[in-house]
Amino acid sequence: MKSYRKELHFNFPSRRGLQNITGEVQRAIEESGIKEGLVLINAMNITASVFINDDESGLHHDYEVWLEKLAPEKPYNQYNHNGYEDNADAHLKRTIMGRETVCAITGGKLDFGTWEQIFYFEFDGKRNKRVLIKVIGE
Repeated sequence: MKSYRKELHFNFPSRRGLQNITGEVQRAIEESGIKEGLVLINAMNITASVFINDDESGLHHDYEVWLEKLAPEKPYNQYNHNGYEDNADAHLKRTIMGRETVCAITGGKLDFGTWEQIFYFEFDGKRNKRVLIKVIGE
């Protein structure tokens, strides 16, 4: 069994941002030379998420609205966590959207269903963040 590790780096200029990273994950699989196995894609910061869904702008907007209803950014004083940083809502949003995803690799390609894409969702931007891609297989 082989493994391959790669990091993606992000620094969104705004507090929140969403980016399709499917192409970068597929490139990492190709770089690994692994044809059959699994790939883990993990947000390495506690205020960001990696998840799979459809790449559709209306859905992306719905995420923003839904998450803001569940864990509104303001008022900052509604959260006990806020003090040094005002990002408690970002921690809660990450918990809802998830930390990571694992995908099958078949024939050197992501083995996806119709419309599935991988996304990085930033909830507390304006700083350097990372995503780990770990490919394991043969």
